[in-house]
Amino acid sequence: MNVSLALFSFLFFTALVGVLTWFFARGKEISSNEGFFLAGRSLTFPFIAASLLLTNLSTEQLVGLNGDGFTAGLSVMVWEVVAVITLVLMALFFLPRFLKSGITTVPDFLEIRFGRSARIVCSVIFLLAYMLQLLPIILYTGAVGLTGILDLTKLTGIEDESTLLWMSVWIVGVIGMIYALFGGLRSIVISDLLNGIGLLTGGLMITWFGLRACGMANGGEGILAGLTALKENVPEHLNSIGGPRDPVPFWQIFTGVFLINAFYWCTNQQIIQRTLGASSLKEGQKGVLLTGFLKLIGPLYLVLPGIMAYYLYSTGNLDVGGDGTLRSVDAYGTLVRNVLPECLTGFFAAVMVGAVLSSFNSALNSTCTLFSLNIYKGLIKPDASDNETVRVGKYFGFLIAVGAMLVAPQLAATKSIFTYLQEVNGIYFIPIFAVVLIGLLHKRVPQAAANVGLVGGVIFISVFYLIKAFAKDGALDIVSRIGTYHFLGAAFVIIVLAMFAVTAVWPLKEAWQHKYSGDVDITPWKGTVPVSLFLIIFVIVIYGIFADFSVLSE
Repeated sequence: MNVSLALFSFLFFTALVGVLTWFFARGKEISSNEGFFLAGRSLTFPFIAASLLLTNLSTEQLVGLNGDGFTAGLSVMVWEVVAVITLVLMALFFLPRFLKSGITTVPDFLEIRFGRSARIVCSVIFLLAYMLQLLPIILYTGAVGLTGILDLTKLTGIEDESTLLWMSVWIVGVIGMIYALFGGLRSIVISDLLNGIGLLTGGLMITWFGLRACGMANGGEGILAGLTALKENVPEHLNSIGGPRDPVPFWQIFTGVFLINAFYWCTNQQIIQRTLGASSLKEGQKGVLLTGFLKLIGPLYLVLPGIMAYYLYSTGNLDVGGDGTLRSVDAYGTLVRNVLPECLTGFFAAVMVGAVLSSFNSALNSTCTLFSLNIYKGLIKPDASDNETVRVGKYFGFLIAVGAMLVAPQLAATKSIFTYLQEVNGIYFIPIFAVVLIGLLHKRVPQAAANVGLVGGVIFISVFYLIKAFAKDGALDIVSRIGTYHFLGAAFVIIVLAMFAVTAVWPLKEAWQHKYSGDVDITPWKGTVPVSLFLIIFVIVIYGIFADFSVLSE
């Protein structure tokens, strides 16, 4: 690889995005809470869709999900395709109610619905999850992807993998921190739009060149020959149905997998913050549903490259060097480095960094939002001015970013980073989603029920996860016996039943009234229902085309 050319194109594209972001975001008001955290409630659907996509599509997916595709095949596309169903749920049910409330954060809604303590508890849960899990994973997978694509060992002359990992983590972390702490949500969504164009272009290029390489390895030419090569040589990797031993067994899609997706796209602060900044409900719904269309093509660049890497490297078509084995976490970076033309390697590395920055700075911005508005202003100093609240949020964000950069390299021992992420997410995803959903559906659920659902739910799931990790008696390991995602589905039911039990004893004397804040126009988009139906039908068709249910009998 031409190292100088790759490095130049990487630096050029990264700098170009930074300059354009500064140009379009300059002069905008970011000193107020609404200006910094919600971009002044001025976001239109292209920016919402691009930011949703880029916040979601970071290297925990480019590297992690393709790594699972390398191991298990097409069945892991569930995280992309089933997400479309939950985006429809967001557009039709959750977003209209959130915008009606005029909230800045999900905990804001819990305070409106249940009271102050629910807001504080939810904020603490979010903060702990982002600090200890999400931010370090984003940085780790970003560093792994950057190291593999740019071949940093050759570029820097540093052969120690640990040193390279630490260096990459800190480079990405510092750049992301600058975006999040000095530009607010507006700079994030502008850079997301620019990087989104690059990501889709670059991701589909990898698929194009990878299929050509597969075709050549099978004695043919062109992308159709590549698809034929995969179908003939690794047909088991092209099944949309996950078997019992796959990362996502088919029947578990309908329990924990669906609930994790529903939380992620409907109530996860990191994701929905850009929809809360929509200029109107119409713009928000169009942005959410456009994201649904973009997710439908996600498997082409988030799963298929992993399958191609499996065919090219695990079947002996291409030499990966060393002992001839390839870790799943290295599959994507190795494929990119081997099949992409040298002149485009640096460009795609810049796109990868842009994807990492998008998820990292979005999560960091959400962390600042949660702490400054819900902990500092909500609990420590209620009379704090907007300027003071924003400033404290930035200081807190700086500390969290440094902590994440220290934790990230410790994840190197994890085998399947994406599966690990989704399973651990369930600890806080399931309780928060249950409480928000029941709060919207049942008008007499009291504050005590919400606190039981949040605190009790997190403790309940955590205890059974600890048993899974440390119990020597397999009979006690309920999670492994019934499957992680079935367990999370069962936990959701138990949390809901516990909330109903509390409500039966201490119901609200008067039914909660959902009041309209008047912050944005909440007239729905006329195309929401027909577009939603189209997306759902498309999901069923995609699954049906690649389905082989025979694996369920294994």
